[in-house]
Amino acid sequence: MTESNDDSFRSFRVRPYLLTGGRTRAAVDLPLEALVRTTESGHASLATQSRERHQIITLCASPQSVAEISAHLKIHLQVARVLVGDLVQEGHVATHVASTQSTTDRPDLRLLEQVLDGLQSL
Repeated sequence: MTESNDDSFRSFRVRPYLLTGGRTRAAVDLPLEALVRTTESGHASLATQSRERHQIITLCASPQSVAEISAHLKIHLQVARVLVGDLVQEGHVATHVASTQSTTDRPDLRLLEQVLDGLQSL
């Protein structure tokens, strides 16, 4: 194998549809700001998880948002939602979604600022 072929092999990435089994939607509806943390079951299951699921479980030892998981793993946001949704259903991670409901029709300014900060950090 030549040097250039070896370099291209190292940069090979798994296609998103392979990571999600062809699914484009998660069974669990997860907003991008939902905080995800690893459960005891998740810690116990690390040895049996695929690479990406292992990374999510390890990363979420401290709470991370779905958007942060996507950025850290360098995977599409929807792929992260599907993988995290699977882990939630299996009990390996738990989520917390802060209530941002407002009595007005306007979006919550704090939420918009958090989204902007997250986008700028990417």
